Amino acid sequence: MSDQDRTGILQGFKAFLMRGNVVDLAVAVVIGAAFTNIVNSVVKGVINPLVGAFGTKNLDSYSSCLKGPCEGAGDAATGVRILWGSVLGATLQFVITAAVVYFLMVLPMAKYLARVEARRKAKEGTREVVEITELEVLKEIRDTLVAQRGTGHGER
Repeated sequence: MSDQDRTGILQGFKAFLMRGNVVDLAVAVVIGAAFTNIVNSVVKGVINPLVGAFGTKNLDSYSSCLKGPCEGAGDAATGVRILWGSVLGATLQFVITAAVVYFLMVLPMAKYLARVEARRKAKEGTREVVEITELEVLKEIRDTLVAQRGTGHGER
């Protein structure tokens, strides 16, 4: 591979990395990973104890026996179990994550973008009104000048 080919490939790779959506995606993944730890802590520290008030604190221990006898736990368990508690815990984590992302990120950003768009439209509307007004003023000046010339031409 020649130096020119290598330079072209590196330029292309640099252009790929510098595109806005690639950088935005990378930032979103990093923020999402950090945010997952917060949500997991909330579920384990707040939601699970609330559920534990009605049963056991660990949602993962909720299960149903599909084919018995279901005895033991972990690798020593016998029978066929449906671990619906862990599905419930994952669902709660997803719902909490989605709600926080929507209410703290998506909704405010949508409102902000709507305000920016409304300002832009208002500014464009103002420009149109000013342009129309300026045009009308220029027409009036022209008509006045034509009238003055017509009057002044007749006197000479």
